[in-house]
Amino acid sequence: MTRIIADISISLDGFVTGPDPGPGHGLGTGGDALHTWAFSDDPQDRRVLNERTTRSGAVILGRRLFDLVDGPGGWDDNVGYGAGEVGKPTFVVVTSEPPRSVRLVDLDWRFITTGLLDAVITARACAETASTAGGQDLDVVLMGGGALIGSALEAGLVDVLSLHLAPVVLGTGTPLFAGGAPHTLTQRSVTPTSTATHLTYDVVR
Repeated sequence: MTRIIADISISLDGFVTGPDPGPGHGLGTGGDALHTWAFSDDPQDRRVLNERTTRSGAVILGRRLFDLVDGPGGWDDNVGYGAGEVGKPTFVVVTSEPPRSVRLVDLDWRFITTGLLDAVITARACAETASTAGGQDLDVVLMGGGALIGSALEAGLVDVLSLHLAPVVLGTGTPLFAGGAPHTLTQRSVTPTSTATHLTYDVVR
């Protein structure tokens, strides 16, 4: 069964970037510490990364995040989705207007201008097609940013919330939870490593 998984790294005080994120510095001041675990040699970190990404049939991201990963200093042959752990799932971008050009032309990009729900529908169809082709269940991963994941939670579109809790207090930045309705979660796993605590919850609807 294809699940919708919101997967993001977060600070102890609830931020998914440091202050002043922008082009060339997408995680803001101090925000690189949020993703130390993804490049760690800790065997548990490698296992978590592999398990999270090998089930990715499609990945959803917002336009701001797309501009960062496709822009100068973004993804390349050494740095990309899953840090080299997986292949190339379909990437679905929620945007008001498609970009005029794409640098990473070797990736399968789909630009959805009709809202988050349509992006989820498109990504689910891509993941289900990939599941059939590969003979295993694959998921849709909501990669971010924080506003997109928050909107998906509010809209009841998320099945699983996967948080990578970094041992850092950023003080300010982009919050993941910025008000809204309460959500009940069922804890499924807790994996502490040398660089993060990996938390997985089912979202109760």
